[in-house]
Amino acid sequence: MDDVFKALADPSRRMLLDRLQQRNGQTLVELCEAMAMSRQAVTKHLGILEGANLVVTRRRGREKLHYLNVVPIADIYDRWIGKFERSRVEALQTLRQSLEGDSHA
Repeated sequence: MDDVFKALADPSRRMLLDRLQQRNGQTLVELCEAMAMSRQAVTKHLGILEGANLVVTRRRGREKLHYLNVVPIADIYDRWIGKFERSRVEALQTLRQSLEGDSHA
């Protein structure tokens, strides 16, 4: 999970993930189009994202397509966010039930 947090810490890498979220399966050339950096820099960022398993690649002929992998982000949500959100929802349900006199319980 440390690799995921490290990868997400950089704004350029988050921008690459955003681009893949908008349109999955892009080539390096397509990803470089909107980035204000060299092709080598984009390649380095993609390598870090792949190392964190946030991006997976598939070959299509001579092209290498990049895809967003949301599983590590979902793992972060489950571990660090989801459990806190559940307790808030339960607290709101309890509050609603007490305000409504338990008529909708």
